[in-house]
Amino acid sequence: MTLQQLKYADAVATYGSISEAARRMFATQPTLTESIRALEEELRTALFTRSVRGISVTREGEEFLASARQILDDAARITEKYTGKTVRRPQFAVSCQHFAFAAEAFMEVVRAATSDAYDFTLRETVTSEIIDDVARHRSEIGLLYLSSRNERLLRKIFKRDELAFEELYSAQPHVFLGRRHPLAKKKAILPAELDAYPYLTYEQGAENALSFAEEVMAAIDRKKNIRVRDRATMTNLILGLNGFTVASGAHAKAYDPAIVSVPLRLGETIRVGLVRRMGIAPSDAARTFIAAIRRIIGADGRAAPVRTGRARA
Repeated sequence: MTLQQLKYADAVATYGSISEAARRMFATQPTLTESIRALEEELRTALFTRSVRGISVTREGEEFLASARQILDDAARITEKYTGKTVRRPQFAVSCQHFAFAAEAFMEVVRAATSDAYDFTLRETVTSEIIDDVARHRSEIGLLYLSSRNERLLRKIFKRDELAFEELYSAQPHVFLGRRHPLAKKKAILPAELDAYPYLTYEQGAENALSFAEEVMAAIDRKKNIRVRDRATMTNLILGLNGFTVASGAHAKAYDPAIVSVPLRLGETIRVGLVRRMGIAPSDAARTFIAAIRRIIGADGRAAPVRTGRARA
């Protein structure tokens, strides 16, 4: 196994095509194809599947590429240190529920990048895809919450996929609504007081069960429900329809200033944390992201950050 083989495998996975990978790597297609074949033969593992629709990475291939990319990143850092030349763009991906503070933390990762080129990804997506992204190595970190309603099922999935959950902070549920909403100035809100207003929740695709919901209060208990897919639509409907949603109390500068949050008397606790693959050390970008989140939530009096949280399956 050589660094060149790892580079070729990484390029094929990135571009999804032997021909495009060969073009980008300034290699011939036969050279690249033979290199991948020899690597798979040495590993006794199929890294890619070929079909009429193109080439895709196998589950074993995704696990291999996660380790291979760490090696390539380390080699690139050594080369850059001693030659001053950037030979590989830093890569980092995080998948998360629709937390405003995640975007703020992600911006700190971008600002901290020392290379003049990088390849970073922030995916705001549904709960099942967050878990799958981390399990299949598409994202290094997942960010979601646990509560008494979803913990039992999600921990079973974490164990099955060899993932660890590291709690970052716990908070009481809050109602997010517009500043001009009739309930905006209350010190706390009871669920029954919300009956007259539309409840905005994030649509979870095929997994709309309560255990995969991003909101700790069940939509099935509400009279008026609207499901959306993105944060901008959520904000517009909250303001335009006197609607509301339920989330943790952690704020971020990036959140719309027209939105306020009021504690919800629900008898639940939201525990937000990281999902990562077991046994894999975080990258520099991941450490920056985690540190940024801890700073953001630590500055919010309504969220209780967990300073000594240990990774748990």
